[in-house]
Parts: sequence; structure tokens; C-alpha cells
Amino acid sequence: MPAPATSPRHDELLDRAYDYVLEHGLSQVSLRPLAAAIGSSPRVLLFLFGSKDELVRALLARARADELAALDQLQGTGGLHGTAQKLWEWLAVPAHRPLLILWLEAYSRSLVEPDGPWAGFARATVEDWLTLLAAAQPPRERRTAAGRTQRTLTLAVLRGALLDLLATGDVARTTASVQDALRP
Repeated sequence: MPAPATSPRHDELLDRAYDYVLEHGLSQVSLRPLAAAIGSSPRVLLFLFGSKDELVRALLARARADELAALDQLQGTGGLHGTAQKLWEWLAVPAHRPLLILWLEAYSRSLVEPDGPWAGFARATVEDWLTLLAAAQPPRERRTAAGRTQRTLTLAVLRGALLDLLATGDVARTTASVQDALRP
């Protein structure tokens, strides 16, 4: 299904709203303060996006697109462990924290509010990351139960360390743990 047609104003306000939620998060976003912060009005946002839920969906789609773009850049050689190491290096960059915190917020909300605008976000991102990790495995290994288990374990290590990193900011400790866990 093709993406709905947008206008330059729609795209501009989506970019501004995205910057806003990267800085402030989604959990307490309200149309009136958001609109004021991005140079619009609640009425214009509702006109352009249809509802607050649709605006949230558009923001999450933008966050997922940024995540997928980052994942695409990490594809390459090095097998599962090399790809996981590259992924961790990207995750540990302080400049990526706002996107990762937004990802975590949307991931969590999709679990506790499965019918809200975040519906399916957690499952989709798990599939995105597992797809990246699968592409790093040799085709024969990728199709086995052992290959699937190895990808899942690798993802669990990365996600667990990411949660710890976001909570503590301790790059050295979490990186050492990831390197130890991913040692072939």
C-alpha cells in the first residue's frame, strides 16, 4: 500500500514534532504544548494528521524508519558476532540516545497498550533486528533452529545491555559485557 500523500507543511510539522519527542518523549505529549513548541496549533495538527493517535503513529513510523536506516548501514561482513559488535558500537554512541529512548518508550507502550497507536511496534522492531542478525549468518545456518536460537540470544544480549546503558550511562561496563558475551 503506498504511503498517503503529504504536504510540505505536514512534512515540516512532522519533522519538528519528531525533534520535539526525541527531546521530550512521547508519554506525556499533549497537542496544545506540542503545537506551541513547533510553531503550529492543535487544530492544524488535527487537520494534517487526523487525530493525536495518527500523529503518534506517524512519529513512530519516522522513528522506525530511522532505526531501519541505521540497521541497513550496519549490514556487512563479519558474521553474526561482527554484525552484533557493529550494532553495539552504534547503540553505545551518546548522540543516538534520544532515538533509543524514544524506541524504548514506544516498545514498552506497545506491550502495555497493545491497541494504542504503538500497536505492533515491539514485535516489528524485534523482527527488524532479527532480520539484520539473520542476514549476517551463512544461509545454511540461518535456516536452522540453532541459527534462530543464536540470533535470539544475541538480540537478548544487545537489548539487555542497551537497557542497562540507557539506565546508567555506563558505556565502559556495558561494552565490556557485550564484548564478553559476543566472544565467538
